[in-house]
This record gives sequence, C-alpha cells and structure tokens, in this order.
Amino acid sequence: MARKKWLVPQLDKEKASFLSASCGVDPFAALLLVSRGITEKEQVEAFFAPDAPLCNPFSIKDMDKAVERISLAVERGERIAVYGDYDADGVTASSLLYLYFEMIGADVVCYIPDRESEGYGLNIRAIDSLRKDGVDLIVTVDNGISAIKEAEHIRQLGMGLVITDHHKVGPRLPEADAVVDPHREDDTCGFEDWAGVGVAFKLICALSDGESEDILEMFCDLIAVGTIADIVPITGENRTIVRRGVKKINSGENPGLNALREVSGNAERSLSASSVAFSLVPRINAAGRLERAEKAFELLISQSGERAKKIALEIDADNAARQELEQKITREAQAQLLSQPQRAFDRVLVFDGEGWHGGVIGIVAARFVERFSRPCIVITSDGVNAKGSGRSIEGFSLYDAINSVSDLLAHFGGHPLAAGFGIAAKDIPQFRERINEYARTVQMPFAELRLDCRLRPRFISSELLPVIESLEPFGAGNPQPLFGLFDMTVASVQALKGGKHVRLTLTKENANITALKFSTPFETFPYRPGDRVDLAVRLEKNEYMGQTRVSIYIKDIRMAGTDDEKYLRSVRLYEKLRRKEKVRPEHARLAVPDRTFIASVYRFLKANGGFFGDTDILCYRLGDDGSSACRVLMSIDVLCELGTLRKEDDAIVLGDTEKKVNLSDSRLMAYLESLI
Repeated sequence: MARKKWLVPQLDKEKASFLSASCGVDPFAALLLVSRGITEKEQVEAFFAPDAPLCNPFSIKDMDKAVERISLAVERGERIAVYGDYDADGVTASSLLYLYFEMIGADVVCYIPDRESEGYGLNIRAIDSLRKDGVDLIVTVDNGISAIKEAEHIRQLGMGLVITDHHKVGPRLPEADAVVDPHREDDTCGFEDWAGVGVAFKLICALSDGESEDILEMFCDLIAVGTIADIVPITGENRTIVRRGVKKINSGENPGLNALREVSGNAERSLSASSVAFSLVPRINAAGRLERAEKAFELLISQSGERAKKIALEIDADNAARQELEQKITREAQAQLLSQPQRAFDRVLVFDGEGWHGGVIGIVAARFVERFSRPCIVITSDGVNAKGSGRSIEGFSLYDAINSVSDLLAHFGGHPLAAGFGIAAKDIPQFRERINEYARTVQMPFAELRLDCRLRPRFISSELLPVIESLEPFGAGNPQPLFGLFDMTVASVQALKGGKHVRLTLTKENANITALKFSTPFETFPYRPGDRVDLAVRLEKNEYMGQTRVSIYIKDIRMAGTDDEKYLRSVRLYEKLRRKEKVRPEHARLAVPDRTFIASVYRFLKANGGFFGDTDILCYRLGDDGSSACRVLMSIDVLCELGTLRKEDDAIVLGDTEKKVNLSDSRLMAYLESLI
C-alpha cells in the first residue's frame, strides 16, 4: 500500500475537559469529539441526543406535487411502477417504496434495470415495456434527475412521472409531475445528505400525512442498510435512521436481512453499522453486479424465512464469484503496468481490458486507489463500445477530470470521488492521455489518513470500549476512531492462518500489546523485531467465553519518525522526472543519484538478497529519513535497466550479480546527468 500522509490533530484538552464537565460526557469521549470539530456544548448534546429531529417532508421542494400525483394514482387504481437502481441503495429504496405501496393497497410493480444490458437510470426500452404492461405512473428512486430525454418520452406516452433522487442536479430539470431532490437549487429544506433510500423514506412519510415516526419504526432497517451502503454522512437525520435501523436489524424482524446475517456468519453476532457495511451490503450489491438486482429485491421483500434463506445462499454465491472476478481483473490490470511500466507514473491510472465484468470494475478501481494513493479508472470493452468506472482521493474531483474530456464520451456522471462513463473503445488511448493532461493542470493532493488522537499503549483496556461505542453509529462523517501508537518497538512477528495475516507483539514504556494486521502475507511483511514503528489502529471488542477483551487492528504502519511530507514530495519528484517533465536545476541536483549513491543501494540489496516493501522502509534501512526517496528509486531503475536488478510486483529481485556493468551504458543515467 502506498504511503499516505498521516494527519494527527492538535487537541484542545482544556476544551475537552470543559465539555466533559458541562455535558456529563466521559473525558475520553469528549477528547474524541473535539478532535472531530465538535467543540460546542450544543453540538455535543445534539450528537448524543437519542434521536435527531426529523424534518417535515413537505419542506422538500415538489414533495406536495409528488404526494398529489401518487395519491391520485392510488385513488384511480392506476398501475404504479417503482423504477429503481441495481446497487444496495437503489434496491433498498425500491423495496421500501414497493412494500409501502402494497401496504396501502396500490397496484404496484417494481423495475430495476440490468447493469450490463441497460445501465443506470431510466431508458426508453424499459419505459416502453412498462407502458405495455399497463403502467400509468413511474416513480423513480435513486435515479432520474438527469433523465431529460426519457422524461419527455414518458410524457409523450401519456404516463405520469415522479422523480425521487439524491444525485447532483444538472442545468436542466426533467419535465415531470414532481422532481424531489434535496440538491435542487430552489430546495430550502435544510438537509441534503440523504441517500436515495432516505429520499424515498421522506416521500412515504409525506404520503402518510407526515407521520415520520411510525414509518421510521416500520422500515428503519431497510432505510439504514441503504444509507450505510451509499456512504452518505451519518449525521443529522441519517444518524437517527442508522442508529434505529441497526437495532432493528439485530432484532431479526426482516426475514431477508436475517438470512443475509446467517449466510455471512453473523447470525449470533450483534451487528454494528460498520459490520453491516462489510457483511450485508456487499452481498446485496453482488446480486446487481453479477446477475439480477431483482434477486436482492425479492430477498428484502420476502416474508418467508425459508424462501429468504434460499435467495440469500444464491446471493452469497454471487458475492464469492464477485470476489474471484475482482481478483482476476486486478491481476490482469497489474500485468499492464509490468508490460508498460511507464504508465505507473501517470497522475491518473487508467486500466482497460476486453471482456472484464462491468459489475466489478468500480471495486477494482477502489482497490487500486488504496494501493497507489492516486485516482484510478478501470474500463471494460467489447472491442467497439466500452464503459469505465473510477474512484479518486480527497481533493481531486474525478467528476471534473472526466468532464474535461466529455467530448470523447457517450455519457458520464458521478461525484468528485466516484464517476462512470461510456466511451468508444478506439478512444481509450486518447482518453488516458487527455485526462492525465488535465491532471497536470491541477494540484494533485496527497492521499491522507486522519487519526483521532495519539494513545499510549498502557492506557489501552476494555474500559475504553464502551466509550468508543458511545460514538456509534460509525460511517461517513463519523468514522470509527483511529488511534496513533507512536515509537513502538516490534518484539515479535508471527504468521496467522497459513501466513495470510500477521500478529505483532509491540512494547513501549514497559507496556506490551498484541496487534493484528490482516491480508498481509507473513513472508513479505517488511518489518522485523527491533524495528521502531508508528501504528494507526482501531480498537474493537472481542468477546470470548464470557470475557471481554480489546482487539487491536492495524490500519497502517510506518517506521517511527517518518516525515510523510518530505518522503511524499521526494516520490512526486521522482515521478515527475520519470515523465521527463521539467524540474528546477536545484531540485534536479537533490534528486539525481551519483555513482557512489547507486553503488551503496546495490550493496545493500545484494547483501539482503533483494527487498520487499515500500520505498519509505527501504530508505529507513539505508539510513535515510525519506528525503532521498527519489534518489533511491532512480538508483533502482538504473540498476534494473542494466540487468543487475528486476522488479516483480512489490519486490526488488537480484538479477545477474556476476555481470559487470557500466553506469555509462544506462540511458536513464545519461538523461539524469544531463539535468545537472
């Protein structure tokens, strides 16, 4: 995983002490709240209030029009189609609205487009099909705000259209009986962070004469799953929804969600918002990624435990297949960097392949963002047409980047951190070139890892667990606390589960702790006993045989005292030089290795039989604080060019150690020397 810039806030301990005393809050909880910018008494009271007040649904623009048109359809016995989306937010929103319409006696059907053959949102073919089935009114959930052409087609067919969406609004609204979207410029309701299922929830509250409490009690489990899935901020009304919803999920009232808990191995566990996100949501999404999202819809509306179990098993198999596809595409994409190594220096990484499954390319893009700490786009094509899905890092708007090349695209949409598009396969090389040209015109931020506070290991105990739990539910806008353990000494490293994970024993100030690092092969783990390290960790409850203990999970690890800013700037300079962009002479002199430096790097690698790990660790082993990362990387590239080293994934492997080489034979070395 590429190095992130760690952010450790400077805490106002006096403010935390004041809030603790004045609000009756645990001192450690007050400290965590202050680290998150919650510094006023009123904010603390609102945060810990059992339920945030739910706004009047009629305060949302066009909600009155939506209620009027839908009520008329129910009164007339018109057939209503709930038109949803294939992700977990869209599926839960579809289930919610369908169940409500059934409950009030409406003639209702549900339509969720196929991801592969239809794509996102309303489409003409589906509209025509619904019309043939006797549908008089279409109500969208989690889509529709950009369906200008489709809305016109619906009007020409004499059908009604009510749009409920939560995506950003374009320059023109579709012509519909009602357009309910809190992001409308003329909307003044005061809250806009609902997921698609949240907007659908407000609609049925309005249809029930504003009786929000009863509706929330009835459907909060479905609303919570969609809200968690869409990664909207868990603040305000969303905090109320998720807190209540997770409690209802654990009560086991919904047969479909209960079956998902069972197949995911969580039947006996009390789920949190975080575990809902990692166990239930991926399985709901898997149905829409690989097969039919209707399968997940059928699961969520099922009233039969036996039927729900059967569908849940099928969805669990879909999720396993999704993971295999994801790994296959990841391997093939990584192979592109090996065959075309120059692309590894692109500001925006763009991978493309024929026949890659479109349902998982977004997940693969997210994996690459985590690995390379830069924006990534993955494109699949059939040789003629292609579609792409991308993810980004905070501070770089992928939507703006894709918009800059919109003349190449058949369609596109998304957010700053995630976007998708269609494109002709022949235009992919030009797309890659131009989006990187755009990225050159903006300041690319460093990927960041924000810690809540520093923690001394001797203070870690089970007594902290209820304090941390008091901040639940966790999610976007209120993440699970991340603590920094600094200047720890590695005492031992052990392999777990066949070498797939590692367990570290660490010491400091006469305190010993054990921490786990998952998905980290023991044989390639680059830290060893005696190393002084900094760790970013989460603390979680571990209940076993009636006893509660603290489990420490490592999110990130680095050598103690690492200067992230200095190291990352040196790596950026290396990438700039490898792209052969102009650099200032004074920067070049600091960045270019001389022959003595290259020889020292080679001697170290030869003595250690190569190296596995990030460059910051190699710098540390060479006695550098990270400021020479550019020179280290350049030295390795020169030696690889001459055949004495080679790169294999994240490893540096010795080449022909007997071969006599002359640095003057390196074209890269000649280029570097020309700079100074």
